[in-house]
Amino acid sequence: MEKIDYYDSIFKRKSIKRYDLTPLDDNTLAQISNELNNLKPLYDDIKTEVKVLSLDEIEAKKKKKQAPHYLAVFSEPKNDYLVNAGFMLQKMDLLLSGNDIGSCWLGSPQPKEEVLKTSDLEFVIVMAFGKPQDIGSMHRSSVSEFKRKPISEISDIKDTDEILEAARLAPSAGNSQPWFFTGNKNLIHAYGSKPYAVKEHKAPRVKKYNTISMGISLYHLKVAAEHFGKKMEILFDKTAEKNAHEGYEYIVSLKIG
Repeated sequence: MEKIDYYDSIFKRKSIKRYDLTPLDDNTLAQISNELNNLKPLYDDIKTEVKVLSLDEIEAKKKKKQAPHYLAVFSEPKNDYLVNAGFMLQKMDLLLSGNDIGSCWLGSPQPKEEVLKTSDLEFVIVMAFGKPQDIGSMHRSSVSEFKRKPISEISDIKDTDEILEAARLAPSAGNSQPWFFTGNKNLIHAYGSKPYAVKEHKAPRVKKYNTISMGISLYHLKVAAEHFGKKMEILFDKTAEKNAHEGYEYIVSLKIG
């Protein structure tokens, strides 16, 4: 695996849906496993585990969701563990893309029962990865190919578009883009949308994937902040929690400086 510019990868990555099912070579898989060992969580106190699985170890009934490999995230089910999982694994999404290996977050496939029993942690989500069927479809050629809301619909902050643009381009479940950011260029408050217009029994599932998506966007914000020579610190702001916009709930605050 080559070192990449994670910021640059944000503007080119795309979710790959169809794969060449030929497994990657052992050396590449070993390097990917090594990168997993170096993943840094958003919250240090949440125990996590990421396993590299083969297609045979996954319940993937729909052919279009099949890939030669998967990253399966397991986590201690503590507060914000879903945000943490999204934050951690998005680094792999960008790293794989930067090395011409396709990847895609998937909600429905999950490890087979015998794999689930190998971890004491709760299974969270999988990310498919491998070589795409069409290598020419690996990357986007321009930002115009992203179907995303304009910044004005995801934030009311002025003078920080250069950082928020990275969050705007983040992938999300069903392209729901559940994020909204308030505050200022030095302190950004992140909010996630609450499930709406869905049947009651589906609300927990929607909330789960929206929360994971928030973690993905936060990783993009971190990458952008570091690209512009700044650091990102995680804070919890009780005032921001009380001032959530209607239809949104407070996730976390980010000190940028």
